[in-house]
Formats: sequence, structure tokens, C-alpha cells
Amino acid sequence: MTRPGAAFLMALLLAACGNMGGPGVSRSTPFGVNPREESVDGLIVGHRLMEAGEYELALKAYYRAAAERGVNVDTLSAIGSANLKLGRLGQAEQVLRRALEDDPSFVPALNNLGVVLMEQGKDGEARTVFQKAYALDSGQSDSIRDNLKLAIAKTEATVYDGAEEEGEFQLVRREKGRYVLLTQL
Repeated sequence: MTRPGAAFLMALLLAACGNMGGPGVSRSTPFGVNPREESVDGLIVGHRLMEAGEYELALKAYYRAAAERGVNVDTLSAIGSANLKLGRLGQAEQVLRRALEDDPSFVPALNNLGVVLMEQGKDGEARTVFQKAYALDSGQSDSIRDNLKLAIAKTEATVYDGAEEEGEFQLVRREKGRYVLLTQL
């Protein structure tokens, strides 16, 4: 190839790189994206990413949805659930409580807040939150019912387990059919 031919080819390549998407496309626009078309809703993208186990990317999509749609109970609940999946329990609790300030009857936010509280060891408060979610959902969701059962079991187990672990009470058989409950005072 001759030197003028190489120069022409180089100029052609540079021109193609400089105008990848046509007029009005910035350098920060990803290749293959047409900025003039309508984008897919960030909540839908985030939900799909959550199903795929891509929680960090889902969180970014939820932030984008909040920027596009505004901060509402849907976007806050979604951000809270992504933080929950990422193990950021404090952030998840804060965002979910903020979502419930907007709509105290939003069942997904209540359920996720209950899960966060269970993970933090706040079983009593989690039980109350799950009871509210179950009542508002009219018992339609199996996952909320299962979460409520677990919270009830954990709160009732704590009452009895504490006494056994500390060894405060001991059941002793005295004679046939007669037992005595002893305690260490």
C-alpha cells in the first residue's frame, strides 16, 4: 500500500471513530446504543438483574430508575431489597423504613424490612412487621407466611431457650410419677 493510500485509510478510520453514532452522540455513549430511542425502565432492568443474581448491577439500575421516575415507594423498596441481597443490612433497613414512610401498607417493603430485622437479630420487631405484611396481603403470599412462621418460632424459642442455656431450671424425678422443678438461686 502506498503512503497516500495508507494516509487515506487512516483518515477514513479516524473519521469513522469520531462519528460512531451519528450527529448528537457523545463520546460517553456506549457503542450500539441509540440515545434517541426510549430506554427500558430501570426497575424492570433491576428486577431482571436481581433474578440473575447481579445485585450490584441491579442496585445501579434501581438508582437510575429513581433518577428517571423519582424517589417513590417502588424505587426505595427495590433499592432496599438490593442492599439486603448485598448484605448491607443497615442501608437496607434505612431505605426500607423510608419507603414505608411514603406508603405504610406496601407489602414488599414490609416483607423485606422483616427479613432485614430477622438478619439483625431483632426477632420481635420482625414478627410485628411480618404480621402487618401478612394481614395486608390477606395471607396470599407463601413467602410472607413462611417468614412469619419463622419469626414466631424464633421469638417463642428465645423465651424458652434462654432458661435452658443458663441452667436456671432443672426437672428432677423424685419418685414414680412425681417430678420437682429446681432452680439455682
